[in-house]
Amino acid sequence: MNSAVKPSEPPTAPTAPIAARSATALVIASMIGVGVFTTSGFALHDLGSRGAVLLAWLAGGAIALCGALSYGALALRFPDSGGEYEYLRRTLHPTAGTAAGLVSMVAGFGAPLAAAAHLLQVYGCRCLAIGEPTQPWVGTVAIVLAAWLHGRRVELGTRLQDRVVAAKLALMALFLIASLRLFGRAPTHAAPPVASPWRGLVASMPWIYLAYSGWNASAYIAGEVVDARRNVPRAMVHGCLLVTALYLALNAVFLWSVDGSELVGRPEVAAIAARALLGRPGELLVTATVSLALLTSILGMTMAGPRVVARMADDGALPRALGTVAGQPPRAAIVAQAAIALLFLWATGLQQLMTYIGWTLSLCAAAAVVGLVRVRLREGGEAVACRGWPWVPIVFVGAVLWFAIGAVVAAPRDSLLALGTVVAAASLAHLLGRRRADRA
Repeated sequence: MNSAVKPSEPPTAPTAPIAARSATALVIASMIGVGVFTTSGFALHDLGSRGAVLLAWLAGGAIALCGALSYGALALRFPDSGGEYEYLRRTLHPTAGTAAGLVSMVAGFGAPLAAAAHLLQVYGCRCLAIGEPTQPWVGTVAIVLAAWLHGRRVELGTRLQDRVVAAKLALMALFLIASLRLFGRAPTHAAPPVASPWRGLVASMPWIYLAYSGWNASAYIAGEVVDARRNVPRAMVHGCLLVTALYLALNAVFLWSVDGSELVGRPEVAAIAARALLGRPGELLVTATVSLALLTSILGMTMAGPRVVARMADDGALPRALGTVAGQPPRAAIVAQAAIALLFLWATGLQQLMTYIGWTLSLCAAAAVVGLVRVRLREGGEAVACRGWPWVPIVFVGAVLWFAIGAVVAAPRDSLLALGTVVAAASLAHLLGRRRADRA
């Protein structure tokens, strides 16, 4: 098969039941997880200044926006479901697309679903004041329930997700309103300075950027979104801007609510800030907000991930049984994605999952944007419009590669596992491509 870019095919599904607001809600649900509530304590330890930490969060949002603008250009040119699978097979080579799709199944959705389920068990049990089970039963129930809801009807899954996202944003707004009492308070002490802020930035930025992951969620369901060429890019950009503003506001409250020495190196910065501002009720508010954030993350990934699997099956890259059925959710793909997530949940620890996820997702996203550069140079600016060209894709690819290199240095063992996944996916994609060519 040659790698020439072909005209975009019509969406697989005969209807487009997902509204623009639901596509934006999916982006917000996928982005806001536990990272914003836990990362700043470690970043403060690495950077030594609350202002520097807030600037790092702003930089993370700018990088995510560069990614959203780049993917928006790809979605405008190829308005079908599939994300990196769809983009890479059309811009680089069909084998690259299949490899990216296989990586998405495992590291893009399976592992993140398991990580969110792990954390939901911790925070959910704390919120309900019940003992945490020794095995991940709560996380298992969450994954199975999300798969059941999204497998019943597309409208049911999106409607529930829209409402839970609205509840999550309302709780965050309530916390920010309550934090207005910070105004007029005497300034708190900052953390002690560090010897090398640059090295601290290198250590902190990959984790901050990981907290922004999910900005591309609407690209995975583009074929089912109403007026995809218009609404999918808007969902990514609007969702990214809203989440960036929310992250900056939340972290400003977290960092300036108490003395910096109380936050340095602590994972529960949100709970510490809420307790200082509102006492025990504030701590419960934050715990409930984190639990909802994790629940919406699980719902969002259960909605987006199986669309990649179904798209690959429709193209013959995976068994046809996993493909779409007219007017119905991709139930077989939803079950397959949930099974992969449950395997990770029961077999792997949370820390390993986080490094594994960050490294593999970074490389896939960078490859998709490289594909954008290639098709833009080939077809021209009128056919492939990209705001901020060429700096937007250059900044994104450069930053993501920097994060990947930093992860290798910081955690070589977990990075090797991620590299092994990419190599295995590429090898399997090559074999699948040869089989398809032989059948043709």
